[in-house]
Amino acid sequence: MADLLRKIGTDIGRWWAEFNIQTRLMAAATLVVSLVMSALTFWAVNSIQQDARLQDTRFGQDLGLLIAANVAPLVSEKKYDEVTEFTRKFYNRTTSIRYMLYADQEGSIYYGIPFSELQSKSSLTLKRRIRLPENYSPQSGAVMVRQHQTPDGEVADIFVPLIQDERYLGVLALGINPNPTVVTSSSLTRDVTIAVFIAIWVMVILGAVFNALTITRPIKELVVGVTNIASGNFKQRVDLPFGGELGELISSFNVMAERLERYEEQNIEELTAEKAKLETLVSTIVDGAILLDTDMKVILANPTSRRLLGWEDRDILGHSVLQILPEPIRAELTRPLQDAARGDADGGEFRVGIKEPLPRTVRIVLATVLDQFREKPKGIAITVQDITREVELNEAKSQFISNVSHELRTPLFNIKSFIETLHEYGDSLSEADRLEFLETANHETDRLTRLVNDVLDLSRLESGKPYRFEMVDLAQPIEQTLRTYQLNAKDKGIELIQDIEPDLPAIWGHYDLLLQVLINLVGNALKFTLSGGKIAIRAYCLSGLEGTSKPTTVRVEVSDTGIGISQEDQAAVFERFYRVENRVHTLEGTGLGLSIVRNIMDKHHSRIHLVSEVGVGTTFWFDLAVYQTIHPSVNLELEKSIKTETKTI
Repeated sequence: MADLLRKIGTDIGRWWAEFNIQTRLMAAATLVVSLVMSALTFWAVNSIQQDARLQDTRFGQDLGLLIAANVAPLVSEKKYDEVTEFTRKFYNRTTSIRYMLYADQEGSIYYGIPFSELQSKSSLTLKRRIRLPENYSPQSGAVMVRQHQTPDGEVADIFVPLIQDERYLGVLALGINPNPTVVTSSSLTRDVTIAVFIAIWVMVILGAVFNALTITRPIKELVVGVTNIASGNFKQRVDLPFGGELGELISSFNVMAERLERYEEQNIEELTAEKAKLETLVSTIVDGAILLDTDMKVILANPTSRRLLGWEDRDILGHSVLQILPEPIRAELTRPLQDAARGDADGGEFRVGIKEPLPRTVRIVLATVLDQFREKPKGIAITVQDITREVELNEAKSQFISNVSHELRTPLFNIKSFIETLHEYGDSLSEADRLEFLETANHETDRLTRLVNDVLDLSRLESGKPYRFEMVDLAQPIEQTLRTYQLNAKDKGIELIQDIEPDLPAIWGHYDLLLQVLINLVGNALKFTLSGGKIAIRAYCLSGLEGTSKPTTVRVEVSDTGIGISQEDQAAVFERFYRVENRVHTLEGTGLGLSIVRNIMDKHHSRIHLVSEVGVGTTFWFDLAVYQTIHPSVNLELEKSIKTETKTI
């Protein structure tokens, strides 16, 4: 074998020695030119392919983040049916995704497209686990990318952590199909490179036979053209009147340049279309989304962020975000934004209260956008969430618990104190003292029972329990209320007055709820009316619609000649646990009665009204719809709508 190689080398050396210096120089020049042109052509096309792969990878990362942002709340709430539906729709609408897999914290796959765990179990009876990259870190929230080869080309694997409220829920894996144009251009690169290399040698050899100087000009033109294409000028063409192989080479070069130009235009169109899709997705997000560059200038802001921050009528793109943010947010975010832009911090979460354009509380999340190597910051992503309702509910919940605890503590303490006294000193107490202590404990027990019953009634009203509405004769609950308080009124020297209009039509309502309204209103009137005063319940019809004499509404009034309610108290008497006796320090109550009345009136599609003057008296009144004014079929529809509303309250 060594002798054979040595002989071949000797023959080639002898053959090369037979050429003159001009032929050697021409052959060397031809070899150099052909290699340079082939290398430049290959480099130019390969550079475009690399850019396309990079764009596909970035597209996959952005797409993974968007999908994760949509499905993370659903996974957190274990709404897997909605996750499945969302994933299936998204997968069927795009050809860019090869597969979509969802795995839990341990890496076990529980759903995937185009295959799922249920299908795997039925066919293989194996529990499949996802193979994550070695440097995958779910706590960092970073998106990981991995490439692998398939018969159809290189597939990009995108791994996106599913994180909700700083809690790691699992991982979303996306497979991004290779760009078909890139796959096709790979073969084109090889063919064009080979064609250019061979064509140059053919031209040089033929030209050397006829006239070595003839090919000098076209070669120079081709070198200039390839250089221009390598620099990105795909409009470059070579126009020389040559035929034969040289003309074919020039034609092939022009065809190559034209194809590259079309490829560039197509790539730009695809990138523009993908950008439009991403902008559309961002615009539909319910939370505010803002994207900044490294100079903290606004690149993108969806409609929700514009509405929350008062930017709806302003041109903010290209402006520094620190100059247009509301003052409270700017004071909170100036330092974190500067740190994130420099790469000194990854981001953070902030809660800020603002007064403009509307008073609200917002949660702001900062996230640094890094380059493909996750080394240098390329921008800052800001998420703005309106949590005003959440804050209000938390405050209301805390206030309610605090009030209930406070109201329960006093009667329980009194009961415990008197019972302990009876237990320890019962023998030394007189019969009168023991009866007094027992009476006090019984009184506090009744007070505690009233408080618990009122809380239960209020909870039942606000829970959305459906109530059946029907025809009610108002005279019956009014008479029952007066009978209930007749003895109490007589003991206090208060006169109860009933004033019901003759032939009062029946109303549409719930008997027990209306009875509770009247009992609460009359009970309050008895507490705040002194001896010798009067309490009146009136019910009368209001005038009907214009042009008709038939009444449509019945008004009910509960009036007293008590101490009255001051103007500053009138705005708050319907709130939970608000008691006027807190100011006058004379009587006891739970502070829930009028709140219950307001809720009952809401269920009757009515409102409770109040007119009062200190030292003169108070009148509560409300209106109820007349039953006869509604057609029976309409009555049924109204009953259904009332039930539906009570379920959604």
